[in-house]
Amino acid sequence: MKPIRVVVNGASGRMGREVINALCREPETQVVGAVELQVTEDQLPLPDSSGVVPFSSNLDDILTSCQPDVLVDFTTAQATMPAVRIATKRGVNLVIGTTGLTADEINEIERLSIACQVGVAVAPNFALGAVVMIHLAKIAAKYFDYAEIIELHHNRKADSPSGTALSTAKAMAEAKGKPFYLPEQRKPSNSRGQQVEGVALHSVRLPGLMAHQEIILGGQGQTLSIRHDTINRECYMPGVILAIKKVVKHKGLIYGLDKLLGL
Repeated sequence: MKPIRVVVNGASGRMGREVINALCREPETQVVGAVELQVTEDQLPLPDSSGVVPFSSNLDDILTSCQPDVLVDFTTAQATMPAVRIATKRGVNLVIGTTGLTADEINEIERLSIACQVGVAVAPNFALGAVVMIHLAKIAAKYFDYAEIIELHHNRKADSPSGTALSTAKAMAEAKGKPFYLPEQRKPSNSRGQQVEGVALHSVRLPGLMAHQEIILGGQGQTLSIRHDTINRECYMPGVILAIKKVVKHKGLIYGLDKLLGL
């Protein structure tokens, strides 16, 4: 069986480098090209010393010359959407880990995937533990009327609150069938966090952190906490590899790693 040919968009970024490392370790995938906003060389050495791959700021040229099966994109929302339009037009499947995509952008990705008959996997979080955390929170949401989420990330994270926190709050309310109750306050406060479906989201951005989230549900005389912590970016790689293997067999949009895990 031939390995799945992959191009990485945002190859010089922190996640891009980690994705390339993981792809080089995985026998069923092969890195065939790399894209970055600014490049000084036209070839990128692979970390396993197996050779070099074409490296360019021109995504269209790389997709044309390298003929990948999948484009992996961990960039920014502003860079991801042009990449989606180019890749789907070329018939290339996509795995997208970019956060901050709007509902309209997700809808456009779905339209393009269907129109071009390609598979696209979009996930706010590729950490398997984070997906299980949300699954457990959806179960618990049915039994509690109050909930808050504290999400903690490194100080270079661009968006706030995190895509995972937003997705968690919406998933919990959907599972519950209605919004959570807001705690009574004697006076307005700007320190209570962004309200999403009755859930207050609190964002912490500090150096020394990676990615962490705690869901706290409250009821009469008790609380329930569900927490997930990441130590380094390797935690996302099993989810990324799983998505790459699944997306080549799918047409249309897959939103969320939970769909790939059957949760």
